[in-house]
Amino acid sequence: MALVEALQRILERPTMMGVCTEMMIFLSPIWVAFLVGVMVGWGWKPNWANFGEDNLGCSSSKSLDLSSPSDDSPEKGISISPSGFDDCRALESDEGNSNVISEEDLEHLCQLVEMKDGGPTWIEMMDRSIPTMYYKAWRRDPKTGPPQYRNSTIFENATPEMVRDFFWDDEFRSKWDDMLAYSKTLEECPTTGTMLVHWVRKFPFFCKDREYIIGRRIWELGRSYYCITKGVPCPSIPRRDKPRRVDLYYSSWCIRAVESTSGDGQLTACEVLLFHHEDMGIPWELAKIGVKKGMWGTVKKIDTGFRAYQKERASGAPLSRPAFMASINTKINPDYMRSLGEADDSLETQFGTSSEKPQGRNIPKLLIIGGAIIFACTLDHGLLTKTLIFGVARRFANAGKRL
Repeated sequence: MALVEALQRILERPTMMGVCTEMMIFLSPIWVAFLVGVMVGWGWKPNWANFGEDNLGCSSSKSLDLSSPSDDSPEKGISISPSGFDDCRALESDEGNSNVISEEDLEHLCQLVEMKDGGPTWIEMMDRSIPTMYYKAWRRDPKTGPPQYRNSTIFENATPEMVRDFFWDDEFRSKWDDMLAYSKTLEECPTTGTMLVHWVRKFPFFCKDREYIIGRRIWELGRSYYCITKGVPCPSIPRRDKPRRVDLYYSSWCIRAVESTSGDGQLTACEVLLFHHEDMGIPWELAKIGVKKGMWGTVKKIDTGFRAYQKERASGAPLSRPAFMASINTKINPDYMRSLGEADDSLETQFGTSSEKPQGRNIPKLLIIGGAIIFACTLDHGLLTKTLIFGVARRFANAGKRL
């Protein structure tokens, strides 16, 4: 019996080895793609240190005290103690940060809103809605620079002031934006409301986190708010290998009351017209795929966060410092806006239809998988990072199913 069993093992061994060999040959392309992605992403592996003041290398931010409720405060129940700042010098004294956000930035945003910036045609990407929100998105590709996005979001049963505070409130943002690992107000001006903030956005373990130095300011015309945020230099915070600094960042929006989509003619809804682009250091064509695939899921999370913010404010929760700063705005002269509306008609930007054709069927399966992994490993961060991650993950899963 022992001899027979030994002979059977000898006869079965080539078969088992053959099967193993065939499986290794079949799986080798996938493993090659995986290893390439890991090797590329390894150079951007993050440092999982705590993002405290010591390892960020930031000087402590200058802050204002919140005193007892006051009837003449900009927001009922909150007033400013002048002990922190006497004027705007605290914000403008740092070399390189003078005039963090200027009237030129306001003019540029107004031109974008009025479709008179002379840029390329906007191509429609999405038109979706849920009972509490209506969303529409466009994209355009300038000759130089990353893709640019134009989004119109209409929140039902919302005021411009509440939406304005929601997007400015970094403290509450951490409750709905799980990619925000760290935020700190570096400097602020109680006269103009201009702020300098430091963000770190987290990313999967095989990629570096991203940091942003953002200047932001709000202008007001009636109940319309022109909110500008963009990346600015900040010599007081030195560059480090981890997290990686994102320099080219622009994310600005116009918030205004609009009629409800229910058609009742009442201004009970609020539109957020957002313009966004940033250089995330990845191939732009791959970034566009990720944005397109994951955009709607991200927008729905924003709506969920906003509804939670409404409930918290309605409960009488104290106003956070960033939300209070959002109420300090610079008034816009109506004549100035009229002059922008009279700009040269040759600068008008047009809307168009997409001429893109699906190319996925012409891409080998191996390239789809390898590209998705490399894309995930090299991805940079910004406001749309969650959108990119969701899009690439979905793309990768679909490719896996086809295999």
